[in-house]
Amino acid sequence: MKERILLFIIIFGLTTFIYVFQNYTDWGLAILVCLMGLYFVSASVATKVKARKTQNKPIEKDENYKPFISVMIPAHNEDSVISDTIARVFNMNYPHFEVIVIDDRSSDNTAQVITQLEPMYGGRLKTLIRPNDAFPGKSAVLNDALKIAKGEAILVFDADAQMDADFLTNMVYELQPKDVGAVQARKVIKNKDINLLTKCQNNEMTIDTSCQVTRDAVKGAVELRGNGELIKRAALDDIGGWNDFTITDDLDMSTRLHIKGWDIRFCKDTVVYEEGIVYLSPLYRQRRRWLEGTIRRYLEYFWDIMTSKKMSLRVRLDTIAYISEFIMPAWFIIELIILILKIFIKDAPVNTLMSSVIMGCIIGAGFMLSCRYALRKYDNMNRVDAFTQAVITSAYLLLIWFPLVLFIGTKILFMKKDMKWGKTAHGLVRREHAIQRAKEKIRKAKEELKRILQK
Repeated sequence: MKERILLFIIIFGLTTFIYVFQNYTDWGLAILVCLMGLYFVSASVATKVKARKTQNKPIEKDENYKPFISVMIPAHNEDSVISDTIARVFNMNYPHFEVIVIDDRSSDNTAQVITQLEPMYGGRLKTLIRPNDAFPGKSAVLNDALKIAKGEAILVFDADAQMDADFLTNMVYELQPKDVGAVQARKVIKNKDINLLTKCQNNEMTIDTSCQVTRDAVKGAVELRGNGELIKRAALDDIGGWNDFTITDDLDMSTRLHIKGWDIRFCKDTVVYEEGIVYLSPLYRQRRRWLEGTIRRYLEYFWDIMTSKKMSLRVRLDTIAYISEFIMPAWFIIELIILILKIFIKDAPVNTLMSSVIMGCIIGAGFMLSCRYALRKYDNMNRVDAFTQAVITSAYLLLIWFPLVLFIGTKILFMKKDMKWGKTAHGLVRREHAIQRAKEKIRKAKEELKRILQK
């Protein structure tokens, strides 16, 4: 109810502000865009300055800082991928860690698979089988595992994660400063070449990398991404662990860490690979959960963000700037509706409507250029491919995120809150390859049979 009331107040206040503002100028959206542009220019300059400083004077790593790490892997119906993930985790060359795999009420053979694997790793692998009546959600899974974890820090992987052997060795040093509570690795889609949808998801991750690097440069509100996140035990204890009543454990934790004054760092050179979604319907379900969790945590912690004495001014301003991304679609729609009503009711000039359309095009062009920059810098695309992918990805994000912002806003205002997790199906890549191999064998068998019959 608190979230619903606050969102209604925000929308009502935004509508009133836009209506009053239009009596003085038709370019209210332009002012918001200019402020956002100023922020991004400042952040980009800070990123370049930090990169130059790091190049001239590389950060020295304390080779003696090697805390014991508990690696947690929640698994719900993951029997097709969990064995490979566990093997890859144990291939990491970091000297001090344990692995805890949690079967979360699976209906497949996940529990049997991880139980059979436990003796193979000499006591370094722990398995936790949650009962069918256990509280649902990834947060509850991780909180249960935290009770048996011995690590000074917790590293969380998804059940389909892939990482290089030096993943933890490279990442752990970022956690050493006393004010750093967590570190996030860069995420890359490992099956990006399956189809256009997976390619766009990888481009989306690359854009997120660019955004996170910028936020890290200004010591802003860097966020955790669920897969490949390393969290200091002291920070976890300070915020009371994961929030069982959120559908986005990583985003919720990010905000609570910031409110408590903990910094979060981003490691662009340390990569965790995950499986992209191959089909549109499950992608919409996943993104709907992400977006709802994003908006709800801002509504839930709005007052804490505004009043926290431990949150730095940089983090607070960065958080407000990030929230403007979700205000933008609402602002655009509200302004268009008001202008259209004015045209029909008061015979307002058409150019007042065109100003919003023009600004919408400018926003789209600016985002496309940002996307192209990210693809050039972090995926090393040539100019032509980067431009083409930027156009395609901008259209993809417009079709995915814009309607979802409106839907989630409506849901929060008028529908009952639920805890539907919307699990992402893993192992699709392997099944697709198996089907292709089977088809290829059938084709060769038919050709061989045809050749025999012709003889």
